[in-house]
Amino acid sequence: MLETSARLLRLLSLLQAHREWSGADLADRLGVTPRTVRRDVDRLRELGYPVNASPGTGGGYQLGAGAELPPLLLDDDEAVAVAVGLRTAAGQGIEGIGESSVRALAKLEQVLPGRLRRRVGALNAFTVPMLRGAQPSAVDPGVLTELAGVCRDTERLRFEYRDHDGSPSRRTVEPHRLVCTERRWYLVAWDIDREDWRTFRVDRITPRPPHGPRFTPRTPPAEDLAAYVSKGVSTRAYAVHGVVRLFVPMAEAAERISPSAGVLEAETSESCVLRTGAASLDVMVIHVMMMGFEFEVLVPEDATETIRTARDLLSRALERTSQGPPRTRGDAGRTPGTRSGPGAA
Repeated sequence: MLETSARLLRLLSLLQAHREWSGADLADRLGVTPRTVRRDVDRLRELGYPVNASPGTGGGYQLGAGAELPPLLLDDDEAVAVAVGLRTAAGQGIEGIGESSVRALAKLEQVLPGRLRRRVGALNAFTVPMLRGAQPSAVDPGVLTELAGVCRDTERLRFEYRDHDGSPSRRTVEPHRLVCTERRWYLVAWDIDREDWRTFRVDRITPRPPHGPRFTPRTPPAEDLAAYVSKGVSTRAYAVHGVVRLFVPMAEAAERISPSAGVLEAETSESCVLRTGAASLDVMVIHVMMMGFEFEVLVPEDATETIRTARDLLSRALERTSQGPPRTRGDAGRTPGTRSGPGAA
């Protein structure tokens, strides 16, 4: 009995992991016969899990949205509370839980009954969060779960995309992964028309279903996708690329420098290297200087004159500031301590 229960949980997990499984694939994953898979599917249905089956050579099993919330687990109010909480966490990019929230929300909404979907939608549509500080561009949690679904199901995705200058374009991609920074969400995907990997900001994506067909996943552009996206948004996207040595331990630098501002590499126990980019060399030098660390620009090699110009400009500003506010025309010829205007002695 214990072995059967464990197998049912494993079967349910497999059905949640992909959109559709063939009976042979499930049997192979579970180490049982196709007949046992059919019996286990019937048991899941008896427990309230809506498992759909399509006949034929191209058919298979698919976990559908049910008329009743599957027993485990959550009553209606608890399911709504969890869905709203996951949407909030996903939309705000809370460090450490944003990506997990999207995956969990995609699983939950897959089996959420229609009546509960309407309740969740109403709560999100008519709730205005009061957030402190500057916030990133809003990301629709529904778009996040839709993108997570096509990544999971290895389905081609069609969408409209707005570039940084607002120019629209139509894209067809093979989606691979969603990557979350502390401020933004990005989609890493193979661009069919450009025949190359691309990184897209999710807040600029408007999906245009239907999605599909299915595709065979490609080897990703990097093992560390977080570092790949960080390099893309902080360096490759800019005209000027820089390599800067910071005379501070990498852990301390990472407290002030976000992944979207540059890629940090440890050098010694007391220094690290920052790879970053900017629209111009002037902007890059000022940006690095504002980080507040002692630094040395390694690349580009002709940064010396730019640094010298910035130094001279700051020196003149400091000299003027230390002299106090400039005297106005009305102050000319007036000695300290004298008064003017009505009532003056």
